[in-house]
Amino acid sequence: MDIGELYQFVLLLVLVGMIIGVGVLTLDKFGGSAGVGADASTDINAARDAIGDISSNWFSLIVTIAVLAIILTLVIRSFGKGR
Repeated sequence: MDIGELYQFVLLLVLVGMIIGVGVLTLDKFGGSAGVGADASTDINAARDAIGDISSNWFSLIVTIAVLAIILTLVIRSFGKGR
């Protein structure tokens, strides 16, 4: 991966974050809707909580690991080009 390709990676991360955010907002609106039954409301709230857990706990870890992998790749390539 080149430094010029980081733009696409950052856009991918922003897109995934936006999709997760829109999903949580949509589930929140459906959960608060008056036409939803009690069972469906419970399931919607459980799904919203599960997705919220991904965005708050796991997304930052995934981004950190991806950035560290990019840095490691750039360092290894810099040693390989010297030969």
